[in-house]
Amino acid sequence: MENSPNKKEDFNSEFVHYTVMLNEAVDALIPDGKKSDKIFVDATLGGGGHSALIASRLEGDGRLISFDVDSDAIKAASKKLESYENVTIVNDSYSNIRENLQKLGIEKITGGIIFDLGASYHQLTKAERGFSFAKDAPLDMRFNQEQDFSAWDIVNKYSADELVEIFSKYGEERFSKRIARAIVENRPLNTTSQLSELIVKSTPKIKSKIHPATRVFQALRIEVNKELLNFENTLNEVVTLLDYGAIISVISFHSLEDRLAKTAFKRFSMECRCGINEAKCDCGGKLINIITKKPILASDDEVKANPPSRSAKLRIAQRV
Repeated sequence: MENSPNKKEDFNSEFVHYTVMLNEAVDALIPDGKKSDKIFVDATLGGGGHSALIASRLEGDGRLISFDVDSDAIKAASKKLESYENVTIVNDSYSNIRENLQKLGIEKITGGIIFDLGASYHQLTKAERGFSFAKDAPLDMRFNQEQDFSAWDIVNKYSADELVEIFSKYGEERFSKRIARAIVENRPLNTTSQLSELIVKSTPKIKSKIHPATRVFQALRIEVNKELLNFENTLNEVVTLLDYGAIISVISFHSLEDRLAKTAFKRFSMECRCGINEAKCDCGGKLINIITKKPILASDDEVKANPPSRSAKLRIAQRV
């Protein structure tokens, strides 16, 4: 979700979204040229690109449940999907997938689920959302604009040690201690520009293709929205919601997300996941077959049309 695809989808003047690896991700669930009467979930609706393609391939009792917490995304995607009667949009986090499916009378995801992780193009480029250091804005970064907790709270309330931990863990930032110390000494910081300028001043000048604030802003966004925690917990739960033969398709945009998906797939594909001291196997055995031994990358044409898509990785597995 975070980066873009070969086709720009402009749903309205307020919301611009790009769908990365649109066909590759959806073809894994419903092959091109085929129709399905099963139940599918789009865990990260965004601008509705993946959802629209899935919906176009449904027939009969086929159904799609799409989740998002961002009101801007829901507004735009609802318009895009309004012609499909078999689509239900849920204004909630995919971390609450089990409860929401139960409310809809759905026990199993019979067709498959897709995750398109990270921030959307719209979120990253809409100045007032505060995701980008390229535009001056309040320190926000919330996917769900109804929640109170924002990047401002982290920057101005976390201790230096807590800042170091999230910058190191979620941003893999080598100068975490310097940046954390500078933040604590210069509070309050209220805008993206103030934070970005402070990061530049507090770190040594080195040759790099990325801006010095990139990793810190990524770490803040992940912490604000509990992205990795939600994804990991949901992956562990959603496998049990998949019916036999159902597909799970995950698009990630940085190494932390991809590592979680890779590790979870590997664990679920083991013949036994019990501890070595267990007297007998009670884990239920192998849960998935890994379809993609190596992640699928965006095509050369897509990367050429949309350079940020070069960081996207698609992993696919099937419930057994």
